[in-house]
Amino acid sequence: MNNKDYEICCGCSRGLSKEAVGRQDKQLNTYDWLADVPGNTDTTDLVEVQFKHTRKGYYHNVNRLDLKKGDIVAVEANPGHDIGVVTLTGRLVKMQLKKANLRSADDIKRIYRLARPVDMDKYREAKAREHETMIESRQIAKDLGLKMKIGDVEYQGDCNKAIFYYIADERVDFRQLIKVLADTFHVRIEMKQIGARQEAGRIGGTGPCGRELCCATWMKNFNSVSTNSARFQDISLNPQKLAGMCAKLKCCLNYEVDSYVEASRRLPSKEVVLQTLDNDYYLFKSDILAGMITYSTDKNIAANLEIITAERARAVIDMNRHGEKPASLQDDGKRKEQNRPVDLLANGDITRFDKAKKKKKQNVKGQRQAANGQQRQGGTPRRENRQPSPQDGGRTSQELRQQQEHHHNAQENGGQDENNGRTAQQRGRNGRRPGNRQPRNNQKQDAKE
Repeated sequence: MNNKDYEICCGCSRGLSKEAVGRQDKQLNTYDWLADVPGNTDTTDLVEVQFKHTRKGYYHNVNRLDLKKGDIVAVEANPGHDIGVVTLTGRLVKMQLKKANLRSADDIKRIYRLARPVDMDKYREAKAREHETMIESRQIAKDLGLKMKIGDVEYQGDCNKAIFYYIADERVDFRQLIKVLADTFHVRIEMKQIGARQEAGRIGGTGPCGRELCCATWMKNFNSVSTNSARFQDISLNPQKLAGMCAKLKCCLNYEVDSYVEASRRLPSKEVVLQTLDNDYYLFKSDILAGMITYSTDKNIAANLEIITAERARAVIDMNRHGEKPASLQDDGKRKEQNRPVDLLANGDITRFDKAKKKKKQNVKGQRQAANGQQRQGGTPRRENRQPSPQDGGRTSQELRQQQEHHHNAQENGGQDENNGRTAQQRGRNGRRPGNRQPRNNQKQDAKE
């Protein structure tokens, strides 16, 4: 059976598809731009092989096997053999050796053969034991009282050796731990200490920029990061913003620091004071990449800010050295007009809100009076859609309103009341005219008489 029938990933114990292997290889992928050049592999027999996660090794292809990127091979180990995936061949492997600082030829072992089905079955068996071994080893370390955390376990391809990756802030004496682990798992034990950045790369996550962590995708060589990188870029020294998911300084602080250092050389010193005819100006802030500097007339606060270029600042410094003082910091030498703040309430009336409240009260009072007067005249508010009732003589509200208006006009003109000759049923309920109500007791006495 051909080894290409087996698609494996160095970080998993299961067989994976070709797409999954391709995504995993992109983390530590090195683009071989000499792959199509004839004779690329004839110049050297060195091959780069990747194992679980970030572990890589370099081996001699002594048997002159036709190896390509993605082939699964069995390589020499101490003791036994290990299984890995070819990631790079040709001339670029020599450059990778310099980056890995492997100068001794004793560190470079041999490639035995392409992986066989028997090797793959052994490999899967070894990977299946890793998770259980990690959980059990953590409990053993806890029982021994060791201040360490075992983050991962990697078995060798032939199950003869196991590498324990641990994290510890202090120096740990794990000699007793190695004895217990060897008696428990019956394999050769190797302990490797990793840092917080390596652990974050193994776990993965999303950074504050919204993208996946750099240590979990492409960056595997961790350089030291100091607060000087933040100072060069004029970043606030806030520990909460400068720290990453690993609780260490963000690795991205080193990405653009060289550009900022080079651009800051074109800016004048922060201690230099610019002198003009009207005032002295102190550096307030600077835009390093744009080359713009903001000066203030006060050392501590922003007062009379002037924004000029770095070239203009150097020109003013040269003039001050020769005893000259410009009229202003601007290039044209004119003084900057001070923009006075506009007072929007300068012509406003203080009592404008009080008048509005009084009007509102008057309007409410007038509405109440009108409603009370309407009730006195008609007894009920006007409603156009009122249905006729027997008490009103079968007349609608509109007819009653017209009758009231006609009666009112007749009184003003000195005429007689038109309602005198009408019956009690026409005038209203109980013989009362609208607006001339009488007590009920008086009505009863009139009825008796």
